Amino acid sequence: MMQRRTFLSAAATAAASVAIAPWSRARGGDKPAVVRYPDAAVQTIDPRFEKLRQGNAAIERLYTGCRWAEGPVWFGDGRYVLWSDIPNNRILRWAEETGEVSVFRQPSNYSNGNTRDKQGRLITCEHDSRRVTRTEYDGTVTVLMDHYQGKRLNAPNDAVVHSNGSIWFTDPGYGILSNYEGHVDKFELPPNVYRLESQSGEVTVVASDFARPNGLCFSPDEKKLYIVDTGPAAGKPHPIRVFDVLDGRRLANGRLFCDMGKGSSDGIRCDTEGNIWSAAGWAGEGYDGVHVIAPDGALLGKILLPETCANLCFGGVKRNRLFMAASQSLYSLYVNSQGAQVP
Repeated sequence: MMQRRTFLSAAATAAASVAIAPWSRARGGDKPAVVRYPDAAVQTIDPRFEKLRQGNAAIERLYTGCRWAEGPVWFGDGRYVLWSDIPNNRILRWAEETGEVSVFRQPSNYSNGNTRDKQGRLITCEHDSRRVTRTEYDGTVTVLMDHYQGKRLNAPNDAVVHSNGSIWFTDPGYGILSNYEGHVDKFELPPNVYRLESQSGEVTVVASDFARPNGLCFSPDEKKLYIVDTGPAAGKPHPIRVFDVLDGRRLANGRLFCDMGKGSSDGIRCDTEGNIWSAAGWAGEGYDGVHVIAPDGALLGKILLPETCANLCFGGVKRNRLFMAASQSLYSLYVNSQGAQVP
């Protein structure tokens, strides 16, 4: 089997270059903008946020030119981020050392969420093909799951991997609601949350009472699983729920962690202190970006972006760089915190 380094090198060599966006700090113009520290777009709501923010760091726009950016994942051994541009049917790659953006995969089957397994392989949720896949070291793609009990999955959305190797993913079906992010098709299954045993292939439904299960993440000790519901009707709370994880296999005691008020969450990540970093959007200026929420459910602070944020991940050499996939762009911000589960 080809080793991981070879896979990373081959992927980088094969990637087709695309135009690099004008370098822009925080404000998204064609020319570099000066940002006075501390960046006013990073807002403290609760004093506890002060120890999480890096006072002399600014939001940076790394790339623009997507139609709907989603699913960032950090490859520490290659020092790059992969993320999905769903309507453009591609996965893009941003290299930390050079700032170059290239096409990693096109077509991508309208991929959405991405993560890595414990062997460092790429796990991808695909809308158009209605499946979860794994990219092997040699670049070939293995289908991990596309049916449950003889019925097609809806359109897998986001995934996380437990330390025992199991893959947990949501299947809300957004990819079959329109031709923009996949194709119009019928639902054959409820919008479930699944657990896939990587070795045996055993599949279980771990949660089935969501309107539209979306982003999800484990607490640092993996004793809790947080799941976003983006399904409630307009004007209703958009909750992030939390469950107890039993034996790394089952969920129990589901309860409200917080609701996102007038807007909505999407992708979420947890830091080493148990704080939830939630993508936020659909509520305009002063809301869109990232909301940081304490383990007790209190809003600590906001990272304000000029676009709705769909998903995020921690990365960088020291796991202290937050990457944010937001509508048409990819942003980053150095923080005084580290991601809990970072490859």
